[in-house]
Amino acid sequence: MNRRTALAGVVALTTGLTLAGCSSSGSEPVLKVTGAFMPQPVSDMAAGFLVVRNSGGTSDRLTSVTSPLSDNVTIHESKNQTMRMVSSFEVPADGELDLERGGNHIMFMKLKQQPKQGEKVPVELHFEKADPIKVDLPVKETTYNPKKQ
Repeated sequence: MNRRTALAGVVALTTGLTLAGCSSSGSEPVLKVTGAFMPQPVSDMAAGFLVVRNSGGTSDRLTSVTSPLSDNVTIHESKNQTMRMVSSFEVPADGELDLERGGNHIMFMKLKQQPKQGEKVPVELHFEKADPIKVDLPVKETTYNPKKQ
């Protein structure tokens, strides 16, 4: 009887751990932002760049960006030397969304002020599944490009 009870306990514990592992592995996107920056703007527009890394097993989508710097913040795709506004970007499972110079990026229109090099611009990234992520974009020199540093 004692062996049977012990065996039942081990089976229950193992089953519980297995089910817990199934429910948490890959069911949610796990997002982290790195490499964020904004070149110092030279007009009433600015661009923002960053990488959203998803270490989770489920993809997500960046759907919008908000910031106190502008009431008009959009996300843009660049293809074949043409820029166009899009409604979202995929953040693939176990992959990343790279918003970079010459490629996809965040656009800030009609700036409320001119951020200067050394300051930080707060933004909030909104996703389809994950909670919003608040990020500060350090303002860099106008020509800054991390790929060429």
